[in-house]
Amino acid sequence: MSVVDPRLSINQATIKYADLATALRVTADAGIEAIGLWREPVQEVGLATAAAMLTDSGLRFTTHCRAGFFTMPEGPARRSSIDDNRVAIDEAAALAAAGAPGSTAILVLVAGGLPEGSRDIVGARERVRDAIGELAPHAKAAGVTLAIEPLHPMFASDRCVVSTLGQALDIAADFEPEVVGATVDTFHIFWDPDVLPAIERAGREGRIATYQVCDWRTPLPADVLLSRHYPGDGVIDFASLTRAVEATGYDRDIEVEIFNADIWAADPAEVVRRTAEAFGAAVTPHLSGARTPTA
Repeated sequence: MSVVDPRLSINQATIKYADLATALRVTADAGIEAIGLWREPVQEVGLATAAAMLTDSGLRFTTHCRAGFFTMPEGPARRSSIDDNRVAIDEAAALAAAGAPGSTAILVLVAGGLPEGSRDIVGARERVRDAIGELAPHAKAAGVTLAIEPLHPMFASDRCVVSTLGQALDIAADFEPEVVGATVDTFHIFWDPDVLPAIERAGREGRIATYQVCDWRTPLPADVLLSRHYPGDGVIDFASLTRAVEATGYDRDIEVEIFNADIWAADPAEVVRRTAEAFGAAVTPHLSGARTPTA
């Protein structure tokens, strides 16, 4: 196999059906240096055990996915969501501390969709801002960055009322950059005519918490959530987006996060190998140079 880019991180969603032990093993065995974890596999074994497993793997920890989902009006459901987000912050801090040097304590936030029966998308976004305001002090104390992830507009009703990087940055602007930033995910933002100025703004404001890549290809499946592809297998211009992110000074790990039923059904070791090859062909040529991990 060709040399693996040292900045590549496997987001665990790419190998969704692999348990934590398998995900860590196949990632390390492929020569990949970093991994982003999801809450469910971590909780399956318990946080302390997961942290020990991560330490033993020798991998850097790049993000914890995912928290958020707090667009509902005030009431027990919203209180429960806020409380669960605080738990997620603590998980992210513990895992970042357990990872290899260069690990980052980043919690990815997906805002949530429109509450049942609501058409007030503006109000829903305001409740996102309010929720982050409640969580920011806890995140700051824990040393965790909350990374607001804008999702493609096709998810605005059911999954995420924040659809553009600009909207995410407008919400983040109320908070310190090290506490609230943004997730730059190529799948969700490549279509936006303002994406390059938004990336420049994100860099200028110190808000790029993580850069995630995968590709977009049509026709979309019936479940559009599962429409992501390996970098290079679709229409996204990784050259312009990656160079724009690099131009901001972003020099940390880059995650590949894929939701795709066929990829999930494949052997996890083969998936990470294929991911490394795709990343090397589609993303690596547009990076400025090798990364030297720092604590």
